[in-house]
Amino acid sequence: MGIIEVSNITKDYGNNKGVFDVTFSVNKGEILGFLGPNGAGKTTTIRQLMGFIKPDKGNVKINGLDCFDKAEEVQKVLGYLPGEIAFMDDMTGMEFIKFIGNMKGMKDFFSAEELMKFFELDPSGKIKKMSKGMKQKIGIVCAFMQNPDILILDEPTSGLDPLMQNKFVELILKERDKGKTILMSSHIFEEIENTCDRVAIIKEGHIIAIEDMEKLRENKHKIFQVTFNDENEAIKFAEATKKSSRDGNIVDIKVSKNIDEFIKTLSKYVIKYINIRTQTLEELFLHYYGVEKNDK
Repeated sequence: MGIIEVSNITKDYGNNKGVFDVTFSVNKGEILGFLGPNGAGKTTTIRQLMGFIKPDKGNVKINGLDCFDKAEEVQKVLGYLPGEIAFMDDMTGMEFIKFIGNMKGMKDFFSAEELMKFFELDPSGKIKKMSKGMKQKIGIVCAFMQNPDILILDEPTSGLDPLMQNKFVELILKERDKGKTILMSSHIFEEIENTCDRVAIIKEGHIIAIEDMEKLRENKHKIFQVTFNDENEAIKFAEATKKSSRDGNIVDIKVSKNIDEFIKTLSKYVIKYINIRTQTLEELFLHYYGVEKNDK
């Protein structure tokens, strides 16, 4: 049984908005990525895990406790970073951190200070004058400073610059190595790929896939971009091969296993050059959504 258990939950807001029969679990010491575009149901699911709203059907449990009925008890053991943080703008960053810490019963703010140093955060200014990135750093400090065993993170790197995004990845991997259990909602493919053990993909309120990241990496296709001397040759080649798309005299083709057969077929044509790359997680994700990147 997982530390986080989501079992057949439905929250129906009408007009196909909400989540429908959603089931997944997060095991101890695991990072599960929760991947989907805005409006797919990620935040609605997380709000049910936090006990803010009750599912119409099904149940959500953390450490075996019902997240709605035992919300106060559940929230005590969680580190939570919401997608939109409700700040008190007249406070300084430090006042807000201490306010949250006092609510959690913290006596010692050493870990908060270490996190501020790690993220190069000066919390002395008024929150209302802070950038989105600085506010996000304060949210991260508040989520991690109590050293919780379970973390629920909704778009955790929103507003962070690339350097701070990398620092966040470093932090979350350290937390996993300590045995923390983490659910992380994101639409940033590289972030999910660099941190997560498994990924749950949600579309229009339905879970459409739960995949092991290692298997996803193994299943990535090679993408061959072949430039032909003659457009007619490109047309013939594109018509003769599956999983290809053509733009003028350039053909992109996905190849998974039969590379020798692909090279043998290609040898029958006059080509200018070949560029080879590995399929990205974004392209795999779009495949699950029934969209090819060129179609967007």
